[in-house]
Amino acid sequence: MPNEKKPDPGNDSEPVVDTPDSQDMPSNKVKFEIYGEEMIEKRVKSSGNSGRVYLPPNWVGHKVKIIRI
Repeated sequence: MPNEKKPDPGNDSEPVVDTPDSQDMPSNKVKFEIYGEEMIEKRVKSSGNSGRVYLPPNWVGHKVKIIRI
């Protein structure tokens, strides 16, 4: 990653990633930080008067969160 900094040689922690200042962020965007098990990125397809995203069958019955990017 271009914004990734290498940790100090004596530091066993994860690399630190620079985040842009709030003045650089578009005003219509919101930052979400979530924890999960798996992520799939797909395009929503038209389905009648709505939209549809197909997910793997092993996801049936599990709780999911959808974020429009």
